[in-house]
Amino acid sequence: MRVVLDTSGLFGLEQLPPDWEAFVTEGVLAELRRYGDRRAETLIPLLKVSQATSGSLAVVREAAGATGDSSRLSRTDMEVLALAYELKAPLVTDDYSIQNLAAVLKVEYIPRNMKGIAKVVRWNYLCTGCGRVFRESHPDCPVCGSPLRTTRKR
Repeated sequence: MRVVLDTSGLFGLEQLPPDWEAFVTEGVLAELRRYGDRRAETLIPLLKVSQATSGSLAVVREAAGATGDSSRLSRTDMEVLALAYELKAPLVTDDYSIQNLAAVLKVEYIPRNMKGIAKVVRWNYLCTGCGRVFRESHPDCPVCGSPLRTTRKR
């Protein structure tokens, strides 16, 4: 079975199932190395490293903007989602934000150590100062300059 793994998916594995053809991005490998995970040395030789096309990345970015997930996902998260979208392969992840966007993109996901999301969430951004709500993320409130926090759309 062909699968794409994100870093949290790899953290949930001691070894790769023998029937998996497992793909990762360079970003996932960098995260594995950065965290100094002991499994990196045994798992990395078994993984196929690939990158998604710019077209698939654009689809993921657009969907992330629509759900409000764009500020919640790292570049590596977006690349992993785009690769799974492009390969039409399940994504092995325990990351709820990745699962949220995967569901929107109709990318199958396989949680390893967590239950997985119950439903898709769409996000707004609430100013902690003036209380205004924004549909898109900003570094700070464009009205009063206070920090924004994510909140579920009602």
